[in-house]
Amino acid sequence: MKNLLFLILPILVFSQRGNTGDTTFAARFPEDVKQEGTFSELVIINETDHDIIVLVRGQNDEYLRHVYIRTKEEFTFKEMPITRFYVQFKAKEFYFEDLKRTVVNFGERHSFQFFYDPKQQINYKKITEADFFKH
Repeated sequence: MKNLLFLILPILVFSQRGNTGDTTFAARFPEDVKQEGTFSELVIINETDHDIIVLVRGQNDEYLRHVYIRTKEEFTFKEMPITRFYVQFKAKEFYFEDLKRTVVNFGERHSFQFFYDPKQQINYKKITEADFFKH
């Protein structure tokens, strides 16, 4: 019986983990905002040692999109709206917001690398769960 438990437990733990590209919180957010024909992209690269959930907000704090990204993987948002945006992250039990705002123009490709370095902490601010899930 113990052997069976040791075989099943890792499978259960592993199955709880999402896949890069999953919209884990689709029920908690409105429909994703896409703008056909912009050819604009945003690549998010997860350089941390844990999975993250990324949320992209527009210049007026409106929800645009979110995605689950596994550690050491990346995801590309395509057909991004032409706007100024910023990125929020759920990393383990913490929520962060990047302080930099980025302008997306027609046909541009932006990339954002998320990594945690205490020396870079001035680039992020800690936010609450309520801030992350507002819409």
